[in-house]
Amino acid sequence: MNEPPVTYEDLAGDGAGVRVVRINRPAKRNALDRATKELLAATLAESDADPAVRAIVLTGDQRSFVAGTDLAEMATVTPTDHLVLNTGRVFTVLDELGTPVVAAVEGYAYGGGCELAMACDFVVAGASATFGQPEIRVGLIPGAGGLSRLVQRAGRARALRMVLTGEPIDAVAAREVGIVSDIVDDGRAVEVAVELATAIAAAPPLNVRAIRKVARHAEAATLNTAMELERTTFQLLFDTADHSEGIEAFLGKRAAVYEGK
Repeated sequence: MNEPPVTYEDLAGDGAGVRVVRINRPAKRNALDRATKELLAATLAESDADPAVRAIVLTGDQRSFVAGTDLAEMATVTPTDHLVLNTGRVFTVLDELGTPVVAAVEGYAYGGGCELAMACDFVVAGASATFGQPEIRVGLIPGAGGLSRLVQRAGRARALRMVLTGEPIDAVAAREVGIVSDIVDDGRAVEVAVELATAIAAAPPLNVRAIRKVARHAEAATLNTAMELERTTFQLLFDTADHSEGIEAFLGKRAAVYEGK
């Protein structure tokens, strides 16, 4: 039997609370067809609804994170299909998740793959990983944040340099333009992403969700508006059981046990 195009594994032991979600179409270099995007969206939504999952690592394989959208399928898609089938739903789901998502990228992250990585909270990349938005080479433009997110992160000039030429950039350049947070030795992206996700999973869940919410609003808001939201959220968290547990654990010189309350 063929394996599904998206699989997941819940880690145990030191990695408890971390779910590793894998895009699994190696013969197509993990290119995103509609079935893969639909299953990925469902898997992410289900993971977010599971209280045992406190952090997600999203990855592909050693050769490719996602090499783009499946162009063979794209060739027959009409504008109406995009609307009716909601082909960008996976990106909407990622934007609305409360659970943090760390992308672990090895190899290619092109087109929809680069957009998928940027939709995650941060990206751990193998040293040889490359990122690109080559849509212009097939008569398209990015349609899921590949231009908009890049303009926000990299500025208009550097974003246009990537999108208008379609030329890929390496991991170092991707870190400089704000796509990548960490660069590690090839083959270690998942390992390091899991380490980071494990640390996040051990933190108080309400605080993690609050931090992510404030950060996402801060990307588009004025500084004064973002600061007001940050301050209000800071004050509200004083009333949580996890805050009390954190203080008691610190004063008692023991490890805190957070329950998301």
